[in-house]
Parts: sequence; structure tokens; C-alpha cells
Amino acid sequence: MYIPSPFRESDRSTLYDFIVAHPLGVLVTAMTDGHAEAPYATHLPLKLDREAGVLHGHLSRANPHVDRLRPTAGCRVPGLVVFSGAEHYITPTWYPSKQEHGRVVPTWNYIAVHVQGAVTLHDDTGWLESHLSQLTDTHEAAQAHPWAMHDAPRDYLDAQMKGIVGVSVRIEALEGKYKLSQNRSDADIAGVVHGLASRDTPASRVMEDAMRASERRRHERS
Repeated sequence: MYIPSPFRESDRSTLYDFIVAHPLGVLVTAMTDGHAEAPYATHLPLKLDREAGVLHGHLSRANPHVDRLRPTAGCRVPGLVVFSGAEHYITPTWYPSKQEHGRVVPTWNYIAVHVQGAVTLHDDTGWLESHLSQLTDTHEAAQAHPWAMHDAPRDYLDAQMKGIVGVSVRIEALEGKYKLSQNRSDADIAGVVHGLASRDTPASRVMEDAMRASERRRHERS
């Protein structure tokens, strides 16, 4: 991923926090279609094991991606997982510098985290049940009455698990692009934050929060 230095985020804890907060990733691998290498992507929720540095998820067994993820002749299967979060159009009318010299253009602010690593499939039902239990417990925690695996009939769960395959991606490379106007002056950054706040939409509020958090991290590190 192309990351100009002002936008590079290298702190592993910050990037891990982002993955936990935005767990829907896009797993991308290159696969042979018989004539040429072609990328194939699957969207799936992923659970991060921070200590082991591994992402865990599952795919439908009917997904053709599954067969392409099985290694041949002991070869590893490299994968790319893309996570994305806040994003918003930035109008140059929010920059005070527009009034000073006019040398400004529109842009788009966004956050993206990329993970690269070897992909492993899991057919073991014990692994799948443990993974699914952890995944659901994590995302049900905010519910007033959380759903748990044991709420469903055992035979129904067994049938459902037969239709999926577990997948893990070992984190071998991790990079983050936090494009949040860091290449602008403090006045322009403040102008963008003010403009986002005045827009007051769900997307603008998320970007406003991301930019404020970015500024806090910048001051803490300086």
C-alpha cells in the first residue's frame, strides 16, 4: 500500500485496536483460473489473537475461495487482509489557507490497515466451535441478553458447522494508512474538524472523531 510518511501509522497496538474495532476484513489472494493469476476476495469477520499475532475467521464451504486456499505440494498460500474505517470527502472550502492563497484542492480522508501473511484452513470441528464461541461472545457482549452457542439445538449447530471452514492468517506484515490531513497546517486541520462537525452526519462524526484521536496521538508522541 502506498503510504506517504505523514500518513503512516506503525504502532502495532494502535493498528490492533483498529482491527478489533473494525473486524470485517476483506481476504484477498491470487488464484489461478487456468490461464492467468487473478485476485479473489472474500468479506468476513475476523477475530484477532493479539499475543499470537493471528487473525481467525470462517468461510462458507460453498465459497470457491476455499478450494483455492488449500496449499498444493506443501506451498504456502499468501494472503492480504484489508480493514477499513472512517472515510470522508474533504472540501478545500474548509481550509483557512483557501482564503490566503487559493492553492488548495479537494481530497479524501480515510483509514486503512493491511495485513499480509500465510493462510491456513481448519476443518476440525473442535477448532471451529471454539472460534465461533469466541467470535459470538465478543460481538454479543453489548446485548442486553447475549445469544450464546448453547442457545441453539446441538444438532442444528452441528449441521451449520458442516457448512463452514475455519481460516487463519498469520500476521507477517502489518501497515496502516491514516490519511487525516496530517500534511496540512494546524489551522487547516482545525478547519477540517470544524467543517466535519458542522456537517453533522454519521460519516462526518466518525471522521471528526478519528481526526481528533489522531491529533491526540500526535501530541502524546511529540
